[in-house]
Amino acid sequence: MAVDRTPVLKRCRQLGIEPTIMGINKKSNRQPKQRRRQESEYGQQLREKQKAKFIYGVLEEQFHGYYEKALRIEGVTGDNLMILLETRLDNVVFRLGFARTRKEARQTVRHGHITVNGKRVDIPSYRVKAGDVVAVAQKAKDLLPIKEAIVASEHMAVPSWLEVDIEKLSGTVLTLPTLDQIDTGIDPRLIVELYSK
Repeated sequence: MAVDRTPVLKRCRQLGIEPTIMGINKKSNRQPKQRRRQESEYGQQLREKQKAKFIYGVLEEQFHGYYEKALRIEGVTGDNLMILLETRLDNVVFRLGFARTRKEARQTVRHGHITVNGKRVDIPSYRVKAGDVVAVAQKAKDLLPIKEAIVASEHMAVPSWLEVDIEKLSGTVLTLPTLDQIDTGIDPRLIVELYSK
């Protein structure tokens, strides 16, 4: 399995992403390099795709599969792509505050610490639907990483398409998100233009 070992802050700086989007509260003291020449249209499109892949922790083949699925769904392809990425189980666990970063959320799901509608799910790419109840498994409620994530998430706002119950360590997917509820700063239109060439 391919692993990206680039330091997160360095990659955030390269792509122009705020580290808080990744769940990291550190600030880099380095100044971003000023670009001498203007970025081409292709460069802008590629940067948006790389940002989306990096934020959601998806590799190229899987990302292209999401694009193909978004094409088949009725509606705007770019919006559909962002909704597919946002409704991944590992992202929902991160958004609910049960993990500090998406990577940690992915590992939490992989280790079987998360249930969906009372059934254990260990697939990070599992797609949640409106009405699903995502919760921390009973055996995992006392785990230190989850307790630390709950404390760290007190200052994070839960998106309006989700509802969280911190006491029960569970959350409900109220509706599927819309593009204006996704605050990653990605322009999906550029990704669609890149793939449609």
